[in-house]
Amino acid sequence: MPLFSIRAQALVAAALFCATAGAASAQTKKPGAPAAKPTANAQQALLGHEAEIDALLQKLTLEEKVHMIHANSAFAAGGVPRLNIPEIMTSDGPHGVRPEQGRNWEPPVGANDASSYLPTNNTLAATWNPALGYAYGTVLGSEANARGKDIILGPGINIVRAPLNGRNFEYLSEDPFLISQMVVGYIKGVQSQGVSACVKHFAANNQEIHRDDVDVSMSERALREIYLPGFKAAIQQGGAFSLMGSYNKFRGTWATENAYLMNTILKGEWGFKGLVVSDWGSVHDTQEALRNGTDLEMGTDLALMYKSVDQSAATATASAGAPAPARSYYDQFFLADPALEAIKKDPSLVPMVDDKVRRILRVMYATHMLGGAKRQPGALNTKEHQATALKVAEEGIVLLKNDGNLLPLKKSVKTVAVIGANAERANSMGGGSSQLKAKYEITPLQGLKNALGPGVTVTYAPGYTIARDQKADPALIAQAVAAAKTADEVVFVGGSTHGYDYTKWSDNAYDAEGTDKPDMKMPFGQDELVQAVLAANPRTVVVLLGGGPIDVSAWAGRARAVVEAWYPGMEGGNAIAHVLFGDVNPSGKLPFTFPAKLEDSPVYKLGEYPSSPGDPLKEVYKDDIYVGYRYYDTYKVAPQYPFGYGLSYTTFKYGALTVTPGPQSATVKLSVTNSGRVAGAEVVQLYVHDNQTAVKRPEKELKAFGKVFLKPGETKTVTLALPADSFKYYNESKKQWVLAPGKFNLLVGSSSRDIRQTGTVKL
Repeated sequence: MPLFSIRAQALVAAALFCATAGAASAQTKKPGAPAAKPTANAQQALLGHEAEIDALLQKLTLEEKVHMIHANSAFAAGGVPRLNIPEIMTSDGPHGVRPEQGRNWEPPVGANDASSYLPTNNTLAATWNPALGYAYGTVLGSEANARGKDIILGPGINIVRAPLNGRNFEYLSEDPFLISQMVVGYIKGVQSQGVSACVKHFAANNQEIHRDDVDVSMSERALREIYLPGFKAAIQQGGAFSLMGSYNKFRGTWATENAYLMNTILKGEWGFKGLVVSDWGSVHDTQEALRNGTDLEMGTDLALMYKSVDQSAATATASAGAPAPARSYYDQFFLADPALEAIKKDPSLVPMVDDKVRRILRVMYATHMLGGAKRQPGALNTKEHQATALKVAEEGIVLLKNDGNLLPLKKSVKTVAVIGANAERANSMGGGSSQLKAKYEITPLQGLKNALGPGVTVTYAPGYTIARDQKADPALIAQAVAAAKTADEVVFVGGSTHGYDYTKWSDNAYDAEGTDKPDMKMPFGQDELVQAVLAANPRTVVVLLGGGPIDVSAWAGRARAVVEAWYPGMEGGNAIAHVLFGDVNPSGKLPFTFPAKLEDSPVYKLGEYPSSPGDPLKEVYKDDIYVGYRYYDTYKVAPQYPFGYGLSYTTFKYGALTVTPGPQSATVKLSVTNSGRVAGAEVVQLYVHDNQTAVKRPEKELKAFGKVFLKPGETKTVTLALPADSFKYYNESKKQWVLAPGKFNLLVGSSSRDIRQTGTVKL
């Protein structure tokens, strides 16, 4: 759900004045980790009540059918009391259930609206652990269920193409295979609780600036190889019951009502039987929406959304849960009164409306809103949910640098200086529509104090002020330097911030919906601060928070230890402390590349961003299939930190590969040994290189991975399967995936730039 459209700003102003992996073998999974449940046919759960749906369609009047295909308040739609068809209730995601809003924006009095604040989705992706995706989704589904929600608006899986995209923190990766593996468990976890996941934003929503009006064009090969595989996996493997369209245009037509995306690909080629929900306000034309795939038009009355004082009687009534008044704001939607009028003039449109209502009813039966089956009771912020939040944060933290084994720190330390305003800043209520009212949030400062106890002196200096356009503050820097000089160890906590809230437009927004970041640098003068702190005390650990790549070039050479912690959720401070003091051995790997500088990224070198030169409303993806490491590795550009990269407190030895070819497939086996002194986990990554390509292909592409947990000295065998799809490319002239016979190199390693073993297979 969007914060609101850029185009809608004028309306807002007016309203104020008057939204394994691969196939890693079983022994690579940590004991006790929940496994994703198998799905015989991912869409069959939606087709179990067709006879009952046929009967309901016969009973529904045309007016009732139209009433079901558009919102009747900010988060609710449909509902036909005469036939005991309930409203369908949605809730924002994708890393927690938003504060209880009832039907509109005002929370009901006395609502239990504090939820689990899970680490953001890029943290989940950095675990490279699909089992955690399932556990994560189960928490979301359970808490949505406890709130009486039927659809949670997540996961977000758009490609991390532009480093400055303000919403990258909600997404998973630059790599379509990693996305595909992580999203399946998430969706199955949500839907195991009787709640529909709603995968978003379909498609090509890879930036926030101009997201409401940019017209995106790309090659068919880029579409198929990079931007669609995650969505296809979400539907065909994850079995997502619903999907959200995006704001932007795609090849000249609005994505939410785009016949090629919605009808030809999603509902045609992929056989999607579920519900297509518009992003809030992304529908533009009644006829296009009726004919081209939009099933449910959602949006919000901006006057109600932004009215903070003197709520009208209608708002108060709607907030209390009563039906919206007849002929309301919502009856003016494109799929409301205008659709009813269009259908009465052209009865040939009735089957299209019936199909939309059928899809809504399918989701209602699949989530036990209809049919007599009951959902298992949901729960809010249980100990188990908190444990999942902690586990995801711990496994998602990435150790970027550890010269001289500065980490882990010893708990026998006497004094620790914690520096940086991010150390005590809570992030749950930032980011836009994903902001959360957390039950609690352990900040990094509190987490460090929890880990060290009362016997260690912990001092704190903010070092900088979080305020829009704030520059370096010499007085605060001097205070931080003084604290650093007198401490045994220093932990600097900096990076980006969530700064978005509905009452302060773009206030301090560096990772937020509706806006992109101005650059990759740390804001508020942090580069000057961290350089001064490093000079004052070389035993400084730099901990970064943020939703995307950060330019660390100004000081990374002087820092001995650098840790990427993302936005680690309500247990984030504890997770950071557990890693810094060695209670947890870091095992996270980067789910996207950190460029050495912004200008090195392919979106600038080859592509267009945020729009085509001379036309702010058009953008051609000239970077094509060379997104992320596909570009850096193919064009020999050195990143700051490569895709798949992450260090450990132990070391791992890779054995030789055994490659077993099939007719159009291969199976790779190798041993991995923990050759260090502490237990740890390694993500074994398998990349494929086409030696005899008929078309230009990237240097390498991730096609399998497995996370293996090992005690000191322990060896396990990792088995990685490469089905035929692992070797195919999309042939634009044939309009199909093709496996060209030939020899393929198999590259296995610890990151895209750290290949440990190689093999070949001829197909």
